[in-house]
Amino acid sequence: MADIQAVISALDVFSRATDKASLDSANTWLQDFQHSWRVSPGYVWNIKTDHTSSLVQVTYDLIQLDNGHLSGLRDTLVAALENHHNGPRNIMVQLCLALSGLALQYSLWENPVQDLINSFGRNPATVPALLQFLTVLPEEVNTNTKIPMTDEEYRQRIETLLTANAQKVVELLSMYLQATGVTPAVQSQVFLCLSSWLVAGELTADSLAQTPLLPYAFEALNSDDLFDTAVSVICDIIHETQEVDDNMHVIEMIVPRVIAIKPKLVEFKEDPEKIRGFARILTEAGETYRSLLLHHTETFFPIVEAIGECAAYPDLDIVPITFHFWMRLAQSIGKRPSVSPLFINAYKALMSVIIRHLHFPVDLSTLTGQEADNFRQFRHVMGDTLKDCCYVLGTDVCLLATYEMITTALARTDVSWQEIEAPLFSLRSMGAEVDPTDDKAVPKIMDLIPALPSHPRVRYAALLIISRYTEWINKHHDYIPYQLQYISAGFEDNDSEVNAAAGQALKYLCQDCKQHLVDFLPQLHTFLKTMGNKLGQDEKVQVYAAIAHVISAMPMAAAAESLRTFALDILSEVHAMVNNTSVPSKDTLQSMANTLENLEVMLGIVDTFGEDLPPTCQNTCQEAWAIFDPFLAKFGTDYQLCERTTRVLRLGLTFFGDTALSILPAVLSRMAHSFEATGHSSYLWISGKVIGRFGNEENPQLRASYKEVYERSSNKVVQLLQEKTPAQIPDVLEDYIQMLLQMIDYAPDILFPSPAFSIAFKAAMASLTLVQTDIVFAALDFIRSVITHDCLDPSLPSPPPKFPIYAGAIRPVVELEGPALTGYLLTGIVGDFPEESASTVITILRHLSKLWPAQMLQWVPVVLQQLPSASTPDQAKTDFLHDMNRAINAKEWDKVKYAVISIHRVSRKARDRRRFNSLDS
Repeated sequence: MADIQAVISALDVFSRATDKASLDSANTWLQDFQHSWRVSPGYVWNIKTDHTSSLVQVTYDLIQLDNGHLSGLRDTLVAALENHHNGPRNIMVQLCLALSGLALQYSLWENPVQDLINSFGRNPATVPALLQFLTVLPEEVNTNTKIPMTDEEYRQRIETLLTANAQKVVELLSMYLQATGVTPAVQSQVFLCLSSWLVAGELTADSLAQTPLLPYAFEALNSDDLFDTAVSVICDIIHETQEVDDNMHVIEMIVPRVIAIKPKLVEFKEDPEKIRGFARILTEAGETYRSLLLHHTETFFPIVEAIGECAAYPDLDIVPITFHFWMRLAQSIGKRPSVSPLFINAYKALMSVIIRHLHFPVDLSTLTGQEADNFRQFRHVMGDTLKDCCYVLGTDVCLLATYEMITTALARTDVSWQEIEAPLFSLRSMGAEVDPTDDKAVPKIMDLIPALPSHPRVRYAALLIISRYTEWINKHHDYIPYQLQYISAGFEDNDSEVNAAAGQALKYLCQDCKQHLVDFLPQLHTFLKTMGNKLGQDEKVQVYAAIAHVISAMPMAAAAESLRTFALDILSEVHAMVNNTSVPSKDTLQSMANTLENLEVMLGIVDTFGEDLPPTCQNTCQEAWAIFDPFLAKFGTDYQLCERTTRVLRLGLTFFGDTALSILPAVLSRMAHSFEATGHSSYLWISGKVIGRFGNEENPQLRASYKEVYERSSNKVVQLLQEKTPAQIPDVLEDYIQMLLQMIDYAPDILFPSPAFSIAFKAAMASLTLVQTDIVFAALDFIRSVITHDCLDPSLPSPPPKFPIYAGAIRPVVELEGPALTGYLLTGIVGDFPEESASTVITILRHLSKLWPAQMLQWVPVVLQQLPSASTPDQAKTDFLHDMNRAINAKEWDKVKYAVISIHRVSRKARDRRRFNSLDS
């Protein structure tokens, strides 16, 4: 261990630093210095400085230093702080943080607070340094959770450092606040320090009541220099009085001062920063004294009025400061049997204010793209506050009041679209609170929609109201024809956002009112035939989703007929593309991908008709495959069409169930050939899904197709791994391994005896080098399933006849690949494997040790030599090897677990240590 005097010398060099370069270097050093105390036992503690080309570096665990050395370290830090009491500020802060960390751990330093007061508190020039230390001390002590101390030591030190000095600090701050010649900078520091001790819970509101700190904080609101810190400390003081019954005498001092802020909202209406600060104080008081607002409304209501004025302020960065107050107050009011008219009026005014804030600017071009996005997002936040209004006033009251705003605006000849759109948006926001049985407000709103102006923004808002009110429409289905007509007109609008809103409205209308829309299905079919080409893909998807919801509500026979009708429209397009001899353009390929997406959406919603399909569907499976098979043969090399087609196939197989058994061999054969030709992972994905769904079937032809797709895909994977790294084909490896997992569950008789098994095992090992968590987990699951297979258990009393065949296939592969596998596992567990993978790695290594003990004794030392010392210290390697040898020789297989856990922990500490050291670069 290097001598601690080297550290002291480094600090001395630092304390004399004066030029900018030296100070910058010293600041970096100090950040690392104080940060080093945020670590747990065993972690490296770094102390560095770089000054005038000299470099001093000492590495310690702090707990290894004796108290004599710590006292020298303390004295040098204090001297450095005294030397830099005038700044730079970042240097002073880092020194105070370092002193705070040392004070927490150095138990023989009996009273650091008093010592620092004695050293710095009597000289006005060094008072700022003292205040800085007193400010960071509570923060550092309460947030430095990784200090190597017992809970009892920590509690005792907190008592010594903070609790025992709280009253002394209050008196000291009071004295400095009133000192002759005190500057605003020092007063600001006093407030910051006071906030720090309040937040730490070391000061009570009662302890401040008898000091000038509380009244002066409110007086400081009149000072531009002190305003921000005064706001923060006032909020902290108010928060400290949340136990209202215990702090009434303090609250009686605070509330009049808070109410006195109300006139300032008018006085400083042109100063947003002042209004922001006042809003913070008022809302903190409103939330903290919520119970008093409810029980003594007349006395405390001016606070609510003032918060209402803040909510009405035109600066939308300030308005949301009030939202949490309105929400919490609404929740409290909602639990009371009666509500004061004052609150009713306050929430009525709030509703009007929020709707006014919802107005788009007269000239939208005044907003940049980002500003427009931010405003749209904020409108939804304001919509939540409208729901709070519904909670207090009643939804019907809010809806009717908003309805009146719209009708009043429509009666004027000079009305702007913004005056219509904003209340429409509010109706949409409040729609979540609507009672589906309402017969007062909602019918008026629904009757109003067809009479609204045709402006795109108005139509967009009205269509989204229909989307939100579909549960109500379901109870009042007489409105459906009118809503469908309005939605259809929305699809014809030239505005793309209106088209999108129409699609959303149709989807939700059909989803919530599907039993009432069955008779409209022919109309929807005609609509697609006539308007389909004019719709964007997003809108078309919404329409097909809407149709599928209606079909799902129909009797099975009629539903099957309808689904067939719409599906054949799509399949005819696929068939036509197959028969077209010309080379398709990029747009044609995209159009076909969109068409397949429409079918995918329908099948996803309809899902299935059950085991017994209606007659209409009996031959559809074969008919559909007769179209898809040549389609894939011709266009399966296109990645996007491959993705869409396999997704449709997966849903189609779910829909047809066992009816699809007759085509499965052909499907799997096509998947195998297509993957060979393209390397697209989707073909592996669908193959795994087929095996997982139909793996228990004993059909010889089907099981032969499992073997074909397994062996062909394995050979292709080998080819790809020869041409590319695993990191270049993660999707292929993931879907291949997922297929293997299905094979090991449903077709081990195919998986193990095949020559492809060695390929599968190597591919799983290669996947362990990837960083994608899901792939690593899948690969580990497959390897574990192989290594722990019951066929390898010699103690099994009556093994099935095929188990010796399985074991005969597994053993030579593991013995050949064992060194590499062990290397992958240990490299991963000390490196980048997900934290949750440790249990699986332990299981694999434990079974390897049990089944191949002699080999493991040879494999492990070789692998350990290859592990970098940066991730696995040499001592950890030695300990792991010793633990493994002892576990294997004693046949205590469970002790393998503890060996792996130990090396994993050490490597994790080493990784964290490297992260800390990277701060030096």
